[in-house]
Amino acid sequence: MFSKKVISWVVVILWMLLIFYLSSQIGKQSDQLSIGITTIIVRTIEQILPKLNVDISYLNSIVRKITHFLIYLVLGFLVMNALMKSYKSGVKFYIISALLICMIYAISDEIHQLFIPGRGAHLTDVIIDIFGSIFGIGILAL
Repeated sequence: MFSKKVISWVVVILWMLLIFYLSSQIGKQSDQLSIGITTIIVRTIEQILPKLNVDISYLNSIVRKITHFLIYLVLGFLVMNALMKSYKSGVKFYIISALLICMIYAISDEIHQLFIPGRGAHLTDVIIDIFGSIFGIGILAL
């Protein structure tokens, strides 16, 4: 039982470290990563719909926002799971605690980006992160 608790929190910390690492990339490096992913998506779309003209920069901004959502969906799921393995409480405690942890991490992540060249803090990213977290938490809450 003890090891499941520890492992669940280690996974949360490792996921947070991944988020921190990705947020530590300078703006140009981060943009190149997302453009690479967007290019793969565009090539796939063009194979299915060859005559469709896709605006890569617009799609890239959407990909970046979806990535925020998905990364925090996983974080919300992992934090909720760790809390459920660590405490004997009600679902309300788990939900509120998990949401607070994810919100604080999302805010600190955006503040961290203020110190990275070519990056900045965006309230919209925090909001997207929180909604992602809510979905991840909700998966286990149900």
